[in-house]
Amino acid sequence: MLPLHGAGAVTNCLGAILSVQGESMRLPSRSLNILLALLTAFLPGAALLSAQTYTLKAPIASKPALLISIGQSADVEMVKVLLDRSRLDYKADPQIKAGGLAASGAKTLIIAIGGSSKGLGAAGISADAELDRARVLLAEAKKLGLRIIGIHVGGEARRGELSDKFIQATVSSCDYVIVVAEGNADGLFTKLCAAAKIPLDSVEKITKAGDPLFKAFK
Repeated sequence: MLPLHGAGAVTNCLGAILSVQGESMRLPSRSLNILLALLTAFLPGAALLSAQTYTLKAPIASKPALLISIGQSADVEMVKVLLDRSRLDYKADPQIKAGGLAASGAKTLIIAIGGSSKGLGAAGISADAELDRARVLLAEAKKLGLRIIGIHVGGEARRGELSDKFIQATVSSCDYVIVVAEGNADGLFTKLCAAAKIPLDSVEKITKAGDPLFKAFK
């Protein structure tokens, strides 16, 4: 996990988010602005929690948690930062398969949802294979009685045909979904969650997503 103390937080977070499978990423200016906002929020004196009212009124999840990726985007690294800041007990295995869920000992599955062709390529996984993994994994998680929390922090930049396939394959299996508002501008998450009667909470910034995520745990 990433130690988040003072100036060291900036270095550690920057290294984690700019690295996917050991390869450097070139981020557009908008993504760099998001990154800087995220890091600034985690400097000493910054408050993660907000006074926002959430749809989820009571905790539903138990620790320990397992953080995974469906779509293999770098967003999973941002979710790691949020979890570290919240000091939740979790492990991360972005590419775990269904057979590894029982051995993980997790009681809650946190899914960073967002497709990345570069991330899939680095992992050596095709989009179709990732969708197959997702379906089998989610079915096994349900069988084991795990709580499933979906989180989409990539905003508009992480939407599109590729990500939407993973969103549509994942959301209906979740017990709770958190989304950065910009990533739900077309109402896709609202539609999917309403159809499956899943509580959905929207936050304005990535830095605020850790608050409802933390509050979802008992």
